Amino acid sequence: QLQASGGGLVQPGGSLRLSCVASGSVDIAAMAWYRQAPGRQRELVAKILSLGRTRYGASVRGRFTISRGNGGNTVYLQMNRLRPEDTAVYYCNAQIPKPSDRTVLIDYWGQGTQVTVSS
Repeated sequence: QLQASGGGLVQPGGSLRLSCVASGSVDIAAMAWYRQAPGRQRELVAKILSLGRTRYGASVRGRFTISRGNGGNTVYLQMNRLRPEDTAVYYCNAQIPKPSDRTVLIDYWGQGTQVTVSS
């Protein structure tokens, strides 16, 4: 189970930090944040692999930073210089290897947290 928190209302140019915790002791291959604005498809915001490699969506690169906690079951998204177009529901994602075939990754999703950037 993934529990996300940290969303809210912020003015343009402000910052927010999202957190997501995966319950239990699990072997997580990768964790990520996606977002979905009204009327738009869900898009990747940022992803971090187990070895620390990161990937960012073009629109957030240089403004957002993804990181994982020391235990490996927590992921953070530091969002700086927020823009109105960053307004969306942000979803936490974890990819966990299937026990019978570790080459297959199973996606798990958190409940989503609303981020609104507005003056």
